[in-house]
Amino acid sequence: MQGEIIAVGNELTSGRIINSTSAFAARHLFAAGYEILAMHTIGDAPELIGLALKRAIRRADFVLVTGGLGATDDDLTTEAVALALHRPTIPNLDLLAQIRHHLHSIDAPPMDPLEKLAWLPQGAEALSLGSKMSGYLLIHDQKPIFFLPGIPEQMQILLIDQVIPRLADWNPEPAVLTCQRLYKIFGREEAFINRQIEALALPTEISIGYYPVFPEVHLSLILRAAAGSRPQPVFAAACTAVEQALGHAIYGHDEDSLASVTGQLLQAAQLTVATAESCTGGLIGHLFTQTPGSSSYFLGGVTAYANSMKTEALGVSGELLAKYGAVSAEAATVMATGIRALSSADIGLAVTGIAGPDGGSANKPVGTVFIALAVRGHREVHRYQFLGNRQQIQTITAKTALDLTRKYLLQSKTE
Repeated sequence: MQGEIIAVGNELTSGRIINSTSAFAARHLFAAGYEILAMHTIGDAPELIGLALKRAIRRADFVLVTGGLGATDDDLTTEAVALALHRPTIPNLDLLAQIRHHLHSIDAPPMDPLEKLAWLPQGAEALSLGSKMSGYLLIHDQKPIFFLPGIPEQMQILLIDQVIPRLADWNPEPAVLTCQRLYKIFGREEAFINRQIEALALPTEISIGYYPVFPEVHLSLILRAAAGSRPQPVFAAACTAVEQALGHAIYGHDEDSLASVTGQLLQAAQLTVATAESCTGGLIGHLFTQTPGSSSYFLGGVTAYANSMKTEALGVSGELLAKYGAVSAEAATVMATGIRALSSADIGLAVTGIAGPDGGSANKPVGTVFIALAVRGHREVHRYQFLGNRQQIQTITAKTALDLTRKYLLQSKTE
């Protein structure tokens, strides 16, 4: 089956919000064996919504529409569908009863705008009555059209729990088998990775994609095969070859992040880490704490931006700053040992550098960064020269610090 995805919302077409719902839907539908012919992003304009919908129905076997199902005046998807497909809205009595029960419980006034959610195009079926999430299925021209909320968390739940299972029921024929893996790579240029993969001469039926996601490179392997075949051994052999060729440059795959993988290694080793950050302004700590449960290994950090903070909180002496400067291997090393002593962490991780656009010199141009790691009986510090704007330098510094920690933990694991 082939489908199209339509995302609705002025917030998307104006760039205020990134359209993450379409990417999520395409990824999961593709994994389930469906082809996506096209993805569209349009504003809250009924005539545009209707036009995009009718075109999609003519071309595709199914359509997924996200956004514009709320209770406010600018949520116009349902009205547009009713007009374009000549299906007047009528109240879904079960849904209306649930909404009115909720409104009564909160003493809402009669005819609350929330009741708008119960009015669906004629013939529509609410996808999940008890979930308090708007969404419905409409069969038109013998094709399923799914309407989901634009709120990413709600849309994702309904897609997994409702859309994909209903599509499987709609088309009982076995779907195309899909094997796919997304490798996350750090510290290697795309051209280098390309040469390594080309040298492997992987089977031609495996589709290979390279996706720079600064400062990483993501490598996609996909193998699609007819139902009844056994593509798994071929795909597994290809994955093994890729992993052997790129080694520890691959830090993870699919939903992994550098912070989550580093955290898993810390947790497995029963070690803790604390950070001392200057040029990154707390970004390393932010990345660590995006992973649930990170409090078991990330103790915290000090954002020592001013020299006074480096001196008072981390023990970087005035003499050292005067002799070597705040951006130096010496300062980074003391920062790492200082945060380790302050926090009693097993690992102290420190960064100091010049993120720009000003502050550079001939000896230390913008992008000069020192990253230090301190553990019991071991110190290491590295100098880097990063390129990019301020945000890019901060981002690559933070991720390089995570990667340095990751590689130290991997090395310690094998010793």
